Amino acid sequence: MPELNSLEVNLANYSPGNFDRGASRWREAAWVLTGLLLFRLCPLKLSGLKALVLRCFGARVGRGVVIKPGARITFPWKLTLGNHVWLGEDCWLLNLDQVVIEDHVCISQRAFLCTGSHDYRQPTFDLLIQPIRVEKGAWIGAGAFVGPGVTVGSHAVVTAGSVATKDLAAFGVFRGNPAVWIRQRVLTPQPRG
Repeated sequence: MPELNSLEVNLANYSPGNFDRGASRWREAAWVLTGLLLFRLCPLKLSGLKALVLRCFGARVGRGVVIKPGARITFPWKLTLGNHVWLGEDCWLLNLDQVVIEDHVCISQRAFLCTGSHDYRQPTFDLLIQPIRVEKGAWIGAGAFVGPGVTVGSHAVVTAGSVATKDLAAFGVFRGNPAVWIRQRVLTPQPRG
C-alpha cells in the first residue's frame, strides 16, 4: 500500500496562477447580463442578433451561424466561430482559453466544451487551462464532453454522451468514456434529382 501524503487540499489557498480573464470586470459584467438575457433565457433563436452581439463583445463569428436558445458562452472575446456553425440548445462553451470552432461544425444539445481544469497534485488546486479546436465539418453529439487541450479533427464525430480527453483523428467516429475510435466516417453524396 502506498504511503499517504501528509499534505491536504486547502482551497482557501487556491491560485488561478497567471490566468487572464481577457476583459475588464465591467465588460465581463455586461457580458454576463447580456448572455443571461439574450442567450440563456430568451426562448427564441435570433441567431443573427446573437452573432452580432458576440462580435460586439470581441468574438470572431462567420456567416450563417445558428445559435439555439440556452447556449452558454463564458468569454466571447476568447471565441472563434467559422461559417455555418450550429450551437445547439443548452450547449456550454466554458472557454477560459481560446475555443476555435471551424466551418460547418455542429455542437449538439447540452454538449460541453471545457478549457479548464485543476492541478489535483497541488494542495492549492491550481487552475489549468488549454485551448480547444474543433476542425471543419466535425460533429459533437448531444451531451458529449470535450476537455482542455483537445483538437477534434476535421469531420470527426464525437457521439452522444462521449468524453473526449485526447485529440481525435479526422474522419473518425468516436464513442465512450474515454472516447475511442469505432469506425471511419464516410460521407455519401446526396442523389441529384
